[in-house]
Amino acid sequence: MAVQVYFIGAGPGDPELLTIKARNIIERADVIIYADSLINPEVCAPAREGTAIYPSALLSLEEITGIIENAVRQGKTVARLQSGDPSLYGAIQEQMAVLDEKGIEYEIIPGVSSLLAAAAALKTEMTIPELSQTVIITRLEGRTPVPASENLKSLAQHQSTMAIFLSISLISEVVSALLEGGYSADTPVAVVYRASWKDEVILRAPLKSLVERVKASGIRKQALILVGAFLNSKNKQRRSRLYNPGFKDER
Repeated sequence: MAVQVYFIGAGPGDPELLTIKARNIIERADVIIYADSLINPEVCAPAREGTAIYPSALLSLEEITGIIENAVRQGKTVARLQSGDPSLYGAIQEQMAVLDEKGIEYEIIPGVSSLLAAAAALKTEMTIPELSQTVIITRLEGRTPVPASENLKSLAQHQSTMAIFLSISLISEVVSALLEGGYSADTPVAVVYRASWKDEVILRAPLKSLVERVKASGIRKQALILVGAFLNSKNKQRRSRLYNPGFKDER
């Protein structure tokens, strides 16, 4: 059975960060369902005239999957656009489960995560030799629960690079957990609001000043919090083995 449904990573915001495969599917889709509260509507611009486009911010799971099922029955191609990459906080698992029950085939098209767009905006590498070789991607518990073993305080004990999603509205709690977990008050932090969008905003501050800076900015959503020594890496001359004379590829 040919695939008719595509879960597409629409990227962080800039429509030029769509993959070629994603754009090709959008161009030929009969139905597009996109997360309008998170995705730049310009991402849908390549769609053909007459394509049915549904914003999904106010749609329930049943309504979304109902639109997909109805389109598939009519032989149509569906592009379900998710912000960033679908595998990171994309809430696609529950959608796929419904399609599995109904025997509807689908494919996932990866996209550029806002994490990668944020690192690019900051002009930094998240895995600097001798500073950090580990990136922890997480969130603070809110309406969505977090496993007890993955609470922010516990994860902070690793002192690695940390990317904290979906938590900017709880910035006071985030800072408290990071400090309790062992990060020093002077640990550098960056907040990137709407990475790659035209109205992108970058805030930099030591952990001790972060709450004040964020509250003053008025940023309450669509922002990623990045924590760790890697943010000061340009102030420290470090060289990887990769470009050292005599280096032999060990991969």
